[in-house]
Amino acid sequence: MHGVEAVVLVGGKGTRLRPLTLSAPKPMLPTAGVPFLTHLLSRIKEAGITHVVLGTSYKAEVFEEYFGDGSRLGLELEYVVEEVPLDTAGAIRNVADKLREPDVMVFNGDILSGVDLTGIVDTHREHEADVTLHLVKVADPRAFGCVPTDEEGRVQAFLEKTENPPTDQINAGCYVFRREVIDAIPAGRPVSVERETFPGLLEAGRRLQGHVDATYWLDLGKPEAFVQGSADLVRGVAPSAAVAQPGDFLVLEGSSIHEGATVRGGSAVGSNCTVADGAVLDGAILFDGAVVGEGAVVERSIVGAGALVQAGAVLRDAVVGDSAVIGARCELIGGARVWPGVVLPEAGVRFSTDA
Repeated sequence: MHGVEAVVLVGGKGTRLRPLTLSAPKPMLPTAGVPFLTHLLSRIKEAGITHVVLGTSYKAEVFEEYFGDGSRLGLELEYVVEEVPLDTAGAIRNVADKLREPDVMVFNGDILSGVDLTGIVDTHREHEADVTLHLVKVADPRAFGCVPTDEEGRVQAFLEKTENPPTDQINAGCYVFRREVIDAIPAGRPVSVERETFPGLLEAGRRLQGHVDATYWLDLGKPEAFVQGSADLVRGVAPSAAVAQPGDFLVLEGSSIHEGATVRGGSAVGSNCTVADGAVLDGAILFDGAVVGEGAVVERSIVGAGALVQAGAVLRDAVVGDSAVIGARCELIGGARVWPGVVLPEAGVRFSTDA
């Protein structure tokens, strides 16, 4: 990977994950025991890239406070703050002054992927491309913009979402740019790679190459995907050098799990949590200091830092903000969200009759 550096775009507000992102940027939310960005940075380091520039905006200070200069991960990290929203290409152009290599690998900071990063760079150089895009095949491409390629893998077009997509290949949010292409992006204004930069390059006859694969890929933008991604990392379904020992669950230091509790399904329990007798965690994420009472059930749900789920409560596909209290025998299911500090009384919210 000589001559390659990385840019990671982590400026988004993560509105689809609220209320969790009210207190932390999406890439810094605990995922399989560490901030999600740790998993991506570990894969970048594993691929042999050492210089990484983070394009930050929302709660920008949190990243540098946690990762510092990157030496703890064996990386050299630099930070550039986006003062006003610049969209994807604008954010890439905004970090150009920090770049120094001929090839720049760009990552969206909320994508969990198992793609061979070295393979993308090899494709880029083999075809002498101006930009190479990681394209992933999905079962239902209707929710995504599609990217058709020819028999040599050369990108033909960028198509908006449609009910009848002509291909199952979608933009997976990872690219390799020639440095001069980044320098040609207009500075100081919002620019979209999908709507302006890439179509403009195609129109100019430049080479955009697709690197197509069918490895693990997940956009962690929504709560259900965030829960799945964390569980997949815990179980080793999704690759990460930041997960030391994959297993059916993960419990961090200082937490107390009663011997009568059940923890399974890739659940991740943060530090200093308490899980009482008879409680069931299945595909759950507990942030630091969360408490789950006797007989409570937490399935495919996220419980924020310092939150309390009292005895007999049931959470299925729910999100509980930091320091909230879910009263005994409450039921939160099907996408319910509770904002930080909210207190629900005993049996105050239910989706079935109170026996």
